[in-house]
Amino acid sequence: MERLLQHKIHVPLFGVVPGFHIRLFALLLVYLQFSSLQFLSLAYDVPDKFFINCGTATNVRIAQRNFVGDLNSSDSISTSISFKGQDNHLTDTNQSSGTSPLYQTARVFKSNSSYEFNIDADGTYFLRLHFYVFSSPSTPTDLSTALFDVWTSGFSLLLNFTAHNNSNSPIVKEFLLSITPGKFKVYFVPRGSSFAFINAMEVFLSPEDLTSVQAQHITPKGTENDDKSVLSKTLQTIHRINVGGPTLTLDNDTLWRNWVPDDGYIRNPVTAIDSPYLSSRPNYQGNVTEFTAPDLVYQTAKQMNINSTTQSNNSTITWSFKVRKSATHLVRVHFCDIVSTSVDVLSFDLYIYSNFHVKISSYEKVGLLAVPFCVQYIVDSDDSGAMNISIGPRADSDEKNAFLNGLEILEILEKSGSVPPVSVGKKKHVDHFVVVGSVLGGLVLIFILVAVFYMAFKCRKPKPVENLNWSPLPVYGGGSSHSRVTEGTTIGPVPPWNLALKLPLSEILYATNNFDTKLLIGKGGFGNVYRGTLRNGQKVAVKRSEPGSNQGFPEFQTEIMVLSKIRHRHLVSLIGYCDERSEMILVYEFMEKGTLKDHLYASDMPRLSWKQRLEICIGAARGLHYLHKGSTGGIIHRDVKSTNILLDRNHVAKVADFGLSKTGPLDETHVSTVIKGTFGYLDPEYIRSQQLTEKSDVYAFGVVLLEVLCARAAINAMLPGKQVNLAEWAMLCKKNGLFEEIVDPSLEGQVDPNSLRKFIETAEKCLQECGTDRPTMGDVLWDLEYALQLQQTAMPREPHEDSTVDFSAGFALPNVQRLPSISMSIERDVMPILMDDSSFIRASEVFSQMKIDDAR
Repeated sequence: MERLLQHKIHVPLFGVVPGFHIRLFALLLVYLQFSSLQFLSLAYDVPDKFFINCGTATNVRIAQRNFVGDLNSSDSISTSISFKGQDNHLTDTNQSSGTSPLYQTARVFKSNSSYEFNIDADGTYFLRLHFYVFSSPSTPTDLSTALFDVWTSGFSLLLNFTAHNNSNSPIVKEFLLSITPGKFKVYFVPRGSSFAFINAMEVFLSPEDLTSVQAQHITPKGTENDDKSVLSKTLQTIHRINVGGPTLTLDNDTLWRNWVPDDGYIRNPVTAIDSPYLSSRPNYQGNVTEFTAPDLVYQTAKQMNINSTTQSNNSTITWSFKVRKSATHLVRVHFCDIVSTSVDVLSFDLYIYSNFHVKISSYEKVGLLAVPFCVQYIVDSDDSGAMNISIGPRADSDEKNAFLNGLEILEILEKSGSVPPVSVGKKKHVDHFVVVGSVLGGLVLIFILVAVFYMAFKCRKPKPVENLNWSPLPVYGGGSSHSRVTEGTTIGPVPPWNLALKLPLSEILYATNNFDTKLLIGKGGFGNVYRGTLRNGQKVAVKRSEPGSNQGFPEFQTEIMVLSKIRHRHLVSLIGYCDERSEMILVYEFMEKGTLKDHLYASDMPRLSWKQRLEICIGAARGLHYLHKGSTGGIIHRDVKSTNILLDRNHVAKVADFGLSKTGPLDETHVSTVIKGTFGYLDPEYIRSQQLTEKSDVYAFGVVLLEVLCARAAINAMLPGKQVNLAEWAMLCKKNGLFEEIVDPSLEGQVDPNSLRKFIETAEKCLQECGTDRPTMGDVLWDLEYALQLQQTAMPREPHEDSTVDFSAGFALPNVQRLPSISMSIERDVMPILMDDSSFIRASEVFSQMKIDDAR
């Protein structure tokens, strides 16, 4: 419904046309005007739901909103929502007078959980999530260590989110979503052994005309595409700027939004000055209302500093904003001409990046001064991580000036896959027969397991250890275990055969200066990671689980048992572990150069040469080959990826993260009841059959080879459908002779064609659909060494020959079909959790599994 809110229309009551009837007609017009305004303003009522105060039964009134305690069963709004999952609630007993009551309680989720809202009207809704880290003596849970995702209806709203910030202030994440009537759920998904929390939530219907239906689609190169629909998009607010004005808080905004000043975003402040303040209220007309932006946004502006000595006819005012690389954004630009002396004398250009510009004229848009209007565009990223917005005068304008009142940049979120299911807590009432049956079944199972272990112990014969660059780990005593690891999840002390690696807690406290936060170098699902130095001067990385938590124990145990019995130049070394006082701590050798992923994607790090990349791949292949054939009984890594290949100070590659590893003779079929690994690297045959073999590692390594060649993530959900999965996209490009389109441009001029052909051929063989058609890691190692030899012995070519890379020649491939992949990590005791493989988090000084990105 078209809406018209209060604006100034001056109707002459006396003196224009004499006569009583004219004056009466004028009074009638005024009456009808204000009556219609009052009637039309009813089209959008400020909502009263849903505003939720989480983890409490107390209602809180803040800025004309009544936040209802989610435990308040007597409130009608509270009873129309529900939450599912294993959770508890926390209260800040300090309750400092400077902290809003909204942030003195929180609901904590230990497993996949959700809030559910009953939506009764179709439309675009605001969703705001409030997070605030508080602590008190009675609150043992450290909210700053929470690491989790937030989902809704197939969209990953937040990934690897942590609420810790240096300002110690609340964090509010705002989204705009199209929601249909029915059940609307917001999911909270802890990462690994961590947890999730929330202090407050807002879910309320926005005005219909807040966002226009269509927006012109432009690219950084200035290309204009067809208009795209905006209403169906899911948006996250990234920047909301009050240009030329002060900070506007929720008390100043009709929809409780925050607007920040623009001064910190201007690239050259001398080019701009604040415009004179508009003392009267803006004249709202058409689709721009008091809800589009508050009055104070349109009453202030920045304009050209015409008197500046640096000003010229070609000068512009430019604002630069940080945005996510490879993302698409909705840009909404607010104007209200409060600087012109008269109508139709001022027009200027609006620039987005430097190649796209459009004429802005108040006269052409609204025809009057002091009348707000808004333009919006869908803008593709230029992958620089910054978006520049500029204004500048036009040559054909009578006034050489330009102005801007406000700006909003919202990221367009793409669908990310299926929503993780909720983990339902245990029922309080269980049928007695079920209980008795469960107890009896458990006793029988225990008896069988005891008998099996007894027979296995009696019949077991020691197996010789192959000596392939292997030696016992000489740390804190001798001896290493050759025992096998089972899939069990029993929580308890680490078996005594690993005592040779056990470190006293006092040693770890010394190494980390009592876990000094200044030494904190990473945070993952398992816990925090610290840089440390042992008493003997050895630098180490210390991975500490949340004290007292049993989550992650199977991976903790497996990591110890695997690394305690192997040692190889290309496998990361475990220095020791600690399980005192309910602690789970792992201590590794320190890796100065971080992960392979860092060196492939990070823009601030030197690009690896082709020779370095080959040597790194060869080193990782040697490590995996040793796992498969050279270690006792054979080991399947099960989580091979670029973040689990680490580099020392000399760029020597070492395979890391053995928490999901499977041990046992590899000539037998391994059946896993729960698929583990990271989608994008998962063997499609393993997904279908759940039969794990060493060829699953080979498939994952093939994906790593493509990452090395293309310098992009295995899964990038922000790319178009066919390009999301690197393996599928690379094979399709190869089939169509377009492989040069995806090879890392920084390699141009470095790669010998024969070396490249061998490398791609090796990757293709690793990615075969059927595991029996894939090579062994020994064969992969041989092929990569041959590719390196071809590179080192490349003959000089004439200028007309393919002296750099002929990416597409001679690469006809069969059409390799694969299961569709989404960016997920599958853990032991939880359902799929989305992994943001498209994002980049630097891990320059620590293992990949210890970082937030891709961490357990």
